[in-house]
Amino acid sequence: MQTTDIMIHINGTLDAVQQQAIESELREIEGVIAPRFDQPHLLVILYDSDTTSSAALLNVVRSKGYQAQLVGL
Repeated sequence: MQTTDIMIHINGTLDAVQQQAIESELREIEGVIAPRFDQPHLLVILYDSDTTSSAALLNVVRSKGYQAQLVGL
């Protein structure tokens, strides 16, 4: 297992319900260990990079209709 952190910046501020919905969906993905919001627009995800990819995680957020991009840590 190779654990990695990524940060996703979401354009706009999400409320608690929106944040929980994204976190819940991410937890369903094999390899995701700990998704959490540091701020209402910054999502940090600890995941196993042998199992999933940063692009796949970003696509989950975008599939919810949000404009988002990866941010270097």
